This record gives sequence, C-alpha cells and structure tokens, in this order.
Amino acid sequence: MPGDSGPPAEFDSLFRNDTPGATQQMPRIDASAPHPPGRPQPPHQAHQPPPPYGRQAPPAHGAHAAQAPHGAHGAPPPHGAHGYGDYDDYDEPGRRRSKVPLVAAVVVGCAVVGLGAGALLSGGDEKPAVDKAGAASPVAPAPGPSAPASSEPAPDPVKDQAVELDKLLADSNDSRDAVIRSVENIKKCEQLDKAASDLREAAGQRRELVNRLRGIKIDKLPDHTELSASLTKAWQASAKADDHYAAWADQVKKPKNCKGGKARNTGSTAQAAVASGEATGAKREAARLWNGIAETYGLTKRQPTQL
Repeated sequence: MPGDSGPPAEFDSLFRNDTPGATQQMPRIDASAPHPPGRPQPPHQAHQPPPPYGRQAPPAHGAHAAQAPHGAHGAPPPHGAHGYGDYDDYDEPGRRRSKVPLVAAVVVGCAVVGLGAGALLSGGDEKPAVDKAGAASPVAPAPGPSAPASSEPAPDPVKDQAVELDKLLADSNDSRDAVIRSVENIKKCEQLDKAASDLREAAGQRRELVNRLRGIKIDKLPDHTELSASLTKAWQASAKADDHYAAWADQVKKPKNCKGGKARNTGSTAQAAVASGEATGAKREAARLWNGIAETYGLTKRQPTQL
C-alpha cells in the first residue's frame, strides 16, 4: 500500500535460510526423475490449493529451498511430508494409504441394499410379534377354507308345531266309522249293546283328544287361538253326541221304542242331534284354519267330517 516501507522483517525471514530456527521449505521435486514402480504419476499442476491445516504444503515450482536438517524443530518432519502432500494416495513410498473406511462404507451400503431387496421380495410379510420377555410370539396361521354350509335347513319352530298338530288330527278320525256304524244299528234295533259300548268308547276318545291338544304347543301357528277353540268345541260336542246316542241305544232295547224293526226317536235322540250340529260347525271352522297351515308346510288337508 502507499506509504508502506516494505514487508516486515518477520515475513522476510520466512524466505531466508540463515535465520536460526526459521522454517525451511522442502526440496523441490524433479518431475523428470523416474517415478517409482507401482506408484501413480502425480499430475503436474500449475497451481495447487493449499493443504489442510497440519499438512506441509508442497514446495513451489521452481523455488529454491534447502531441506531442514532432521530435528530442526526438535521433532521429525510431519507425516506425509515427502513431496506429495494431500494430492496423492500415498503417505510413504511403496505404502498405500489405508482404505478401510471406504471399504467399510461399501459393505454397509451393500448390506442395507440387500435388506431392502429382501423386504421387497418377501412381499411385506408381517414380523412375528415380540412380547416383553423378548420371545417371538407365533404368528397366527391364515384361516383355511371355510367349511361348506350344511345342506340341512335350519329348524323352523312353526313347522315343528304344525307337524305335532297334524299327528293329533290324524287320530281324531279313528272312531268316526265306529260311530256311524253304531248309529245305523240303533235305527234298525240291531246290536244295541255293542252300539252303546262303541259310542261311549268314542266319546272317551274325543275327550282324550281335547287333553292331548292342551298338552302340545301351537302358539306359533297362525290363528292358533281360534284353531284351538274350534277343535276343543268340536271334540267336546262330538263326545256329548256320542253319549246321547249311547243312551238312545239303551232306550231302544225296550219293546215300546222299537216297532217293526225301526227305533223310535226319544229325548236322547234330540239331544244327540243338537250336540252333533255344534260339533259340525266347529269342525268346519277348524278345518278352514288348519288347511291354510297344511298348505304352507305341505301337510295333510282335512275335511270337517275327518275331524
């Protein structure tokens, strides 16, 4: 700068070799000298950046400097101060700098890539759960194919009740033929004792049907209340009619009540007719209600006279 008298003496001493303890530059390397075998030829550069702190800079091209004697500063020259500095892969002649960190980085990178590829190839399978003790819990197996559905239909409580009532109705017609035959014999004044016995037995069967009806459940059937009342009334009325016909048979045994092989009607005959009419009306209503249920569930339909 203007006004300066020149560089300070300390700066000038850096380039002199006559100052005791001054730092001296390394000897210049002859680029034409034969290069040691096995070592790469350092490139000739017109200008090189300064070495990092702690490394001795390579000598300037063409600069004259004397090599400092060993121990000039009380210690051997710094490591790597053999003319190549940080711009070479060598620290000492014939000895390559350690590349362990680079190899380790490559190995780690390969391991990471391998793990990633394995995860992709595995299809993202879930890892087994680990409990607090550190033991891997077994992964639940994938559910197998579901069992085929049963071909049997689910139970139908309505149909079950209908089937039970159908069995009861099938027994209600057992005494019908016996009743018809007994009444015809009374009219002809024939087999009066047997007719009376068969009629009373039929009346007992009618009452038994009423008891059995009370013992089964039909509460899920359509119009079950009306159906139960109609059947009960029909069978009770039929039982009364059978009893009155049996009493008529006993009366016809008297000669005055049987003239010319023909029985005379009595008060029992009239009562039997009234009860029989009540039974017929109730049977018609019961048959109507039952046949609708029978058609729904494929059961036997019945006429009023079959009840």
